[in-house]
Amino acid sequence: MREFLVEITTTIPEGTAQEEVDRRRAAEAVRARGLAATGHLARLWRPVGELRSVGVWRAADEEDLHAKVLGTLPLHAWMTFVVTPLEPHPNDPGSSV
Repeated sequence: MREFLVEITTTIPEGTAQEEVDRRRAAEAVRARGLAATGHLARLWRPVGELRSVGVWRAADEEDLHAKVLGTLPLHAWMTFVVTPLEPHPNDPGSSV
């Protein structure tokens, strides 16, 4: 699988009932655990003081990432994504060189 740096901004539509937000957020947590278990979600951070997420996600290609990974998130309809494909760096201290 290829790796992608994905920045996610979630904007809850005005007038959305808190119960709906809570339901989707709970479902989002469950889905994220499932995607982590299958290797599609490698890491996830929230920048200090910001309401967005930055993560390393894995998929066969960018089309697969959108269709089969990010598109399955319960908050997907409220999210915008900035996707950057990644490739290994020769000086990566985490590589097994």
